[in-house]
Amino acid sequence: MITFASLLEQGTPALGTWVKLPVVESIELMSVAGFGFVVIDLEHSPMSFETAATLIAVGRGRGLVVLVRVPDHGYAGIQRCLDAGASGIVVPHVDSVDEARAVNAAARFEPKGKRGVGPTSRAGDWGLASFAGYLASDADVAVIAQIESMAGVNAVGDMLADGSVDAVLVGAADLSVSLGLAMDDPGVTSLISTVLAQCQAAGVPCGTAIGADGARAARLGAQGFGFVLTSNDATMLGAAGRAIVTASQEAVR
Repeated sequence: MITFASLLEQGTPALGTWVKLPVVESIELMSVAGFGFVVIDLEHSPMSFETAATLIAVGRGRGLVVLVRVPDHGYAGIQRCLDAGASGIVVPHVDSVDEARAVNAAARFEPKGKRGVGPTSRAGDWGLASFAGYLASDADVAVIAQIESMAGVNAVGDMLADGSVDAVLVGAADLSVSLGLAMDDPGVTSLISTVLAQCQAAGVPCGTAIGADGARAARLGAQGFGFVLTSNDATMLGAAGRAIVTASQEAVR
C-alpha cells in the first residue's frame, strides 16, 4: 500500500481533495478523476465512523492514499481510524507542541506512543499480517497537524523541532477568521509563508487547502507546498450542476 510519504516523493504538489459525501461512489470517482489522495472529513460532515471505515476500504482498493480528518484530538477517534486502515490522520486546531505530542502518541505503538495494539483489525489484515509487520506499520502512518490559529503558528517551530508531526496543513479559513481578516489579507498570507518557510527549513512537508483551481495548486507547488487539497466532492458536484443550469438559462435568454 502506498504511503502518504511515498506519494509526496512522486512530485510536487501531491493533489488531493476532501470527501464529505457518505457514499462509496464518491471516493471511487475521486480515484477515477486522478487525485492522489483524499481526506475523509469527520470534522465538517455528518458522516459516521462506520461509513468512513467503508470508504477507507474502497479508497485503499482503488490505490488511493486515504487520510481522515478526525473531529478532535481524542485518542479513541484516532485509534479507530488507524485500525480501519487509514494512511494517516489530519488533526484540526493543533495549537501547541504538547497537543502535537499527544496526537502523535495516539498514533504510535509503545514505546513511542500509546496506540492500542489491535492486529485483528484492517490495519493488521484482520489478524493475517505478521505481528512484527503490523507493529512496524505505524512508522508509515502520517500525523498531519492543522495550523488554524496564531497560537498554532507560534508553536510550529517547536512542533517541527520536536518531530511530533509528519506534515503540516495550514488552515487558512480558520486562521483568517481567528484574526478577523480576509483569507487573502497580506497579514494572513504572510503568516502562511512563515509556516511554509519553517517547514521547508525542517524538511517537513507543508500543505494547504484551496477551491477548485488546479492551476493555482500547481503554482502553490512551485512555491514549495508539498501537497494541496482542492475543493471537495460535495462542492464539485454542486458546482457542476449549477454550471449546467446556468448555461441552459443563458442559452434561452
